[in-house]
Amino acid sequence: MDTKQVADKLVDYCRRGKSLEAVDTLYDKDVVSVEARSSDGDSPEKRGIDEVRGKTDWWVNAMEVHSFKANGPFVAHERFVVQYDADVTDKNSKKRMQLSEVGVYTVKNGKIVREEFLPFTGKG
Repeated sequence: MDTKQVADKLVDYCRRGKSLEAVDTLYDKDVVSVEARSSDGDSPEKRGIDEVRGKTDWWVNAMEVHSFKANGPFVAHERFVVQYDADVTDKNSKKRMQLSEVGVYTVKNGKIVREEFLPFTGKG
């Protein structure tokens, strides 16, 4: 698959709430994932498919999703960006949050090898 095909498939999986399926089918075994900040003192960087799958599994189980939008993809060369907006409640704390971020992805040999998430920090 080329970058556009990978990007389109990722957006489709995300819109259907199939993020674990996306990881299992679109991500390279040596993928690197970087969050804007860490939780519980962990490193914001996860390396390898198992760590990324674990991070994704945590999100799926920890958040109640009220709405989720994936806008894009925006594609050039071996990279693409997807803009995400989510209205979620943390199941543990019961805190409801509106999140907005972009995911910046790099594709090599038809697989996602790197993703980095950048949160919206402006004033709407």
